[in-house]
Amino acid sequence: MTADLLVIAKEPVPGRVKTRLTPHYTAEEAARLAEAALADTLATVAATPAGARTLALRGRPGSWLPPGLRVIPQHGGGLDERLAHAFDDAYDGRPIVLIGMDTPQVTPALLERAGRALRTSGAVFGPAADGGFWLLGLARPDAGLLRGVPMSRPDTGRIQLARLRAAGLDVATLPRLTDVDTAADAAEVAALAPHGRFAAAVLAGAAP
Repeated sequence: MTADLLVIAKEPVPGRVKTRLTPHYTAEEAARLAEAALADTLATVAATPAGARTLALRGRPGSWLPPGLRVIPQHGGGLDERLAHAFDDAYDGRPIVLIGMDTPQVTPALLERAGRALRTSGAVFGPAADGGFWLLGLARPDAGLLRGVPMSRPDTGRIQLARLRAAGLDVATLPRLTDVDTAADAAEVAALAPHGRFAAAVLAGAAP
C-alpha cells in the first residue's frame, strides 16, 4: 500500500514565519525564504508517488501551491495538537508520512523510503539537527502519540521518539536533516540543494 503524504505549513506572511532569520534578513525577506522553502517542499511532494497528498495549512493558499494537493485547515492550539489533528483529518485508511516546510532539501527518494518503511513498521522518524524532527510517519494515526510532546525544544525529537517506542511501535529511522531556522541553516541547506527555489532566494539575498 502506497503511503499518503501530508505537509503541515504556515502561509508565508512577513512577521509570522521564519522570525529567527531576523535580523540577518528583514521580515519580508524571511517570508520570501519561507515561501521558497514551502514551494520546494510541495514540489518534492508532488513528484513523489503517494496515495494522496494533503497540505494542512495555517492561513490561505497562494501561488506557491501546486495542483493536486488537497488543502485542509489546521486545528488546535499548540503544535502537538495541530499535528495530531492533521494526521486525523488527513487519514483515509493508508499510512501517512508528515513533513513540515523547513527542509527544502528533502528529496522524493527520502519520502519514498519513509513510505516503504511503513509497510513493515508502525512509525518512521526523521531526526532534525536541532533536536526536533523533520518527518514523522505513522501506519495509523493516534493523537496520543503526539499530544503533550513539547515542541520546538532541543529534546523534542528524543521525547517524541520515546513516546513512539513506549507505545510499542517498531520505529524506522531516516537520516538527520537540518531545519532552516537561522541564517546559517539557510546557507547550509541552500548548498545542499543548489538548484531549488530556496537556494535561488538565498543566493539573491531573498530579493523578490
